[in-house]
Amino acid sequence: MSKVWFVTGSSRGLGREFTEAALSRGDKVAATARSVRSLDDLVAAYGDAVLPLEMDVTDKDAVFASVRRAKEHFGRLDVIVNNAGYAQIGAVEELTERELRDQLETNLFGAVWVIQAALPHLREQRSGHIVQLSSAAGLIAMPLGGAYHASKWALEGLNEALAGEVAGFGVKVTIVEPGGFATRDGKNPDPLANGHMAKPAPAYDGLRQRLGAVAGKQPAGDPAAAAQALLKLVDSENPPLRVLFGLGFYPMLQQAYADRLKTWADWQDLSAEAQGAR
Repeated sequence: MSKVWFVTGSSRGLGREFTEAALSRGDKVAATARSVRSLDDLVAAYGDAVLPLEMDVTDKDAVFASVRRAKEHFGRLDVIVNNAGYAQIGAVEELTERELRDQLETNLFGAVWVIQAALPHLREQRSGHIVQLSSAAGLIAMPLGGAYHASKWALEGLNEALAGEVAGFGVKVTIVEPGGFATRDGKNPDPLANGHMAKPAPAYDGLRQRLGAVAGKQPAGDPAAAAQALLKLVDSENPPLRVLFGLGFYPMLQQAYADRLKTWADWQDLSAEAQGAR
């Protein structure tokens, strides 16, 4: 039985690959983008199987209207893919209030609006799968990515709580945490070059240079392969709450979690003092 998808950020990157993979196997997709012109080729290739929707995830009313239209058009919703987002780059001291708020409005609040709009339909069906695109950046943090990390770490907690809230309704939640994936020209994007950049402060020029020397150097994942992995994920009867897409960050994550556990253990005496334990 074919599935009905609602995918945000369908015009490019992983969102585009996910949309094409679903359509190519006979599923139906409500594909959202800031401009539906970017979806014209999909409409030409797949006809009524794709519903192009012009939508900005920061516009709450537009999100609710788009989800409602998708449900009315296809009759049901099976897979909700919260993919839309971008990376704001800059040291915490460099960030303007507007840059930080815009990052959270898109990456965090945009995802919340989609979830809130879709959940009544999924609860009524007593089925559905919410897929949240997070990042390895939602598990570890690096300098100059504070705003982006803040949005992704927030999504991690939000969706973990959500999973417990909706399990009784037959709704599944999976947080997908990609590493670096290649652009269409085969390159691993350099976040320091491709993200939204805060106005640089000279005090951080040395740090930028050091990070720039290593940024984007990990082997790039294949977006088409990620899309096929997502199909297997949404077809699984018992999908995981979290899953990494790509292997590049796995050793780093293993070390990060081992370091956290060791630090908590090393400071247990102080933790006991804070508790007031005698």
